[in-house]
Amino acid sequence: MDKPNLQSLAAGRCTDARSLSALSEGDIGAYLSVLPGWSFEQGEIVKTFKFANYYETLTFVNATAWISHRQDHHPDLSVHFNRCRVAYSTHAIHGISTNDFICAAKIETLFAA
Repeated sequence: MDKPNLQSLAAGRCTDARSLSALSEGDIGAYLSVLPGWSFEQGEIVKTFKFANYYETLTFVNATAWISHRQDHHPDLSVHFNRCRVAYSTHAIHGISTNDFICAAKIETLFAA
């Protein structure tokens, strides 16, 4: 595996999950190193995003939903007044795939603008 970077991941496109293999712990660590604040917990990659209020939280949720729809890869979201926990895994392979990191990178780029 080449060393990933945020820009190349965010430019990626999710593929049919049934054609993917679960990533090794080493590969997961390499991908996490380019995603600030993300961690590997209980078989998922997760991050909690914090906001000033409920409106900003829901705006983020809607943007995340749009990304998920376009990529056909959907996270589990836990939505609260001023935060949203995002958790990705690839259920079809019972593990973590590149699709999870592509979508996480796309979400991270929401904050780059």
